[in-house]
Amino acid sequence: MKQSSLKKQRIVRLTLSYLLLILVVVIIIYPLLWTIGASFNPGNSLVSTRMIPENPTFGHFIKLFSGENELYYGQWHLNSLKISVFTMLFSLVFVSMTAYSFSRFRFSGRKNGLMLFLLLQMIPQFSALIAIFVLAQMLGLINSHWLLILIYVGGQIPMNTYLLKGYFDSIPIDLDESAKIDGASNTRIFLQILIPLSRPMLAVVAMNGFTGPLGDFALSSVLLRDPSYYTLPIGLYKLVTDKMGASYTTFAAGAILISIPIALVFIALQKHFVSGLTAGGTKG
Repeated sequence: MKQSSLKKQRIVRLTLSYLLLILVVVIIIYPLLWTIGASFNPGNSLVSTRMIPENPTFGHFIKLFSGENELYYGQWHLNSLKISVFTMLFSLVFVSMTAYSFSRFRFSGRKNGLMLFLLLQMIPQFSALIAIFVLAQMLGLINSHWLLILIYVGGQIPMNTYLLKGYFDSIPIDLDESAKIDGASNTRIFLQILIPLSRPMLAVVAMNGFTGPLGDFALSSVLLRDPSYYTLPIGLYKLVTDKMGASYTTFAAGAILISIPIALVFIALQKHFVSGLTAGGTKG
């Protein structure tokens, strides 16, 4: 009797779990399907848009790369990829060195530095928009992708340093000491021991660095004023705010194409990405 009751409770829990998972999947998939459907619907309005279009067309995708009416979608895509790739690479370099320093060395100001990084995580980047804009004007760096990359990298360092430091802390320091006995320098220990062992968390840092710029609108819209320098968020925003020619279906087509590089990077890093997140949560 008791076993039968436990079995029923287990079935109820499993049923509720699956129902919850199905609900979450529907919530995620439903708007995505509508966006895909809208990108193939003729016309510019969403009023007559259907999830399964009656007369599907590739016209919106063709329009994105036609270059008409200052629609530089191909250039915007390249600009976004350039900024995202360099942000990812620089973040990996600076975050790994910073995390290694805080994890393996004891120096004056270490605790204060960690506390400062913790405080910086609580301050959003857009709170410094005015200062960034004034600085960009003074330096003549309006429409500069490199200034934007440096700002993004600086914003990535505090949070990702905490993640990677926690992972470095979980790697036994005995490995470092054994390598030092064999004559290895700190640089060699860092490059040949800690970095290979930290690939899961480095994948998390890489993913954060790549996807962050692709989703940013506030900072990029302040620094990038020329349409040919726009990133995808700014360019697509202009598509739906143009009073004379707002095109929501073209916006949907552009939004679908944004997801392709993100999906490819996620697939490439998926194995390390999942294990890295789990390790960061349990070992940090």
